[in-house]
Amino acid sequence: MATKVIYWSGSGNTEAMAEAIAAGSKVEAIRVDSASIDDVKEATTLFLGCSSQGAEELDDTEFLPFLEDASDEFAGKNVVLFGSYDWGEGEWMEAFESQMKGWGANIVEPSAIVNLYPEDEDVERLKALGEKYSA
Repeated sequence: MATKVIYWSGSGNTEAMAEAIAAGSKVEAIRVDSASIDDVKEATTLFLGCSSQGAEELDDTEFLPFLEDASDEFAGKNVVLFGSYDWGEGEWMEAFESQMKGWGANIVEPSAIVNLYPEDEDVERLKALGEKYSA
């Protein structure tokens, strides 16, 4: 099983989430600016993470362009979405999930969201989620 954790983080909150998932999965978390479409192709399970930006949106400077470039590769992939937010109710994650389903991704877990920085119990929950799909 090839598990990949790919993320974008503006303040470090989503990065901390990615690191917890990666620790549980026993893989390296990959910043989206270092990720490639080959990472998506090789994965049987993808953890994709992005924090909420602006008016409850995905980052459109690096993360969204990466997703759009890789969109043909998501069909049939097992995907788990995660990210942090500071305000709102999680609308960005609902839109993210809808977009991934539109590209044919198989969302295999409820999206993991955290308000601001993950607390100890969040880290443990994220590690356990990663363990479930360990490489």
